[in-house]
Amino acid sequence: MAQKKNPTFSDIAQYTNFSKTTISRYFNNPDSLTLENQEIIANALKELNYKENKVARILANGKTEFVGIIIPDLFNNYYSEMLNQILSTYAEYGYKFLVFIGNENGDIERQYIKELMAYKIEGLIILSHTIPSKELAELQLPIVTIEREDRYVCSVNTDNYMGAIQATSLLAKHDCDILIHINSPTAPEVPAYGRIQGFLDICEEKHLKHQIIYKSFGNTYEEARNKLGEALKEISENYPGLKKGIFVSNDTHANILLNLLFQKYGTLPEDYLIVGFDNSPISTESVIPISTVGQQIDRIAHEAVSLLVEQMNERKKRRPVPLKEPIHKIITPVLLRRSTTER
Repeated sequence: MAQKKNPTFSDIAQYTNFSKTTISRYFNNPDSLTLENQEIIANALKELNYKENKVARILANGKTEFVGIIIPDLFNNYYSEMLNQILSTYAEYGYKFLVFIGNENGDIERQYIKELMAYKIEGLIILSHTIPSKELAELQLPIVTIEREDRYVCSVNTDNYMGAIQATSLLAKHDCDILIHINSPTAPEVPAYGRIQGFLDICEEKHLKHQIIYKSFGNTYEEARNKLGEALKEISENYPGLKKGIFVSNDTHANILLNLLFQKYGTLPEDYLIVGFDNSPISTESVIPISTVGQQIDRIAHEAVSLLVEQMNERKKRRPVPLKEPIHKIITPVLLRRSTTER
């Protein structure tokens, strides 16, 4: 049996009594038509069982419906869950994603961006930290960043400072003898620096004994485990017999620290309290649930894609109006008390 032929622009024009030019404008520049005429054509497509030729449309208008993503790694549960949430927005917005993992290598990420531009992406979501936002802005492409330096581009970030206030205050309420923050070296212009500043401000305000341990954790489990092992050795040697409240910069590292304590003691000792940051799945799947600052990852992902789509839709208009300045959205974190502090 011969396959039924897909309706052509001529067939649609005849069915709607519009010209082929009008039908073409519907596909390539719908804003140039009235909403009433758009609805007439949309109904005709359903009646005629029209199947859009994506390749032909890309060739006609250059719009691929592709969005690029550059992410530092998938080892950190925060990044893997954020990617999962971003990809899930396809059902709402219809954009497809091309994903590259940067591994903190700026030259490689610049090559990735060239590849993505060759694929005619319509927008870009950046979670990596290597390329300055000023350089990204020069791409003249809709861009949204998440949790990285963002002076020249749009962004969606957690209120990291407030999250650190919540985490540090929780540990302080448990009358810890020493409060410790474990983090990687972080520049002040990076949103996550708020976790360091919030920790310091609460400790100084309440006159609490405290220490920050900086480690470069790398992008693999082995690297992170080794560095956290060093941190745990330092803590146990410097503060024996003291009640230690440890605020770890993310749930992946908090889980590794928890595992190291279990491997050494067979349990989480009474003199150790742990709070992570992210509320990524690992915080509930760990050997005991980890208290954490929830970043509302699903909401951040949705806001990031929504903000990017707004920019991409504006560029498709006959007379697009560029943003006068980048938009920065801040999402409020939520403290989640679990077994590593509530015993």
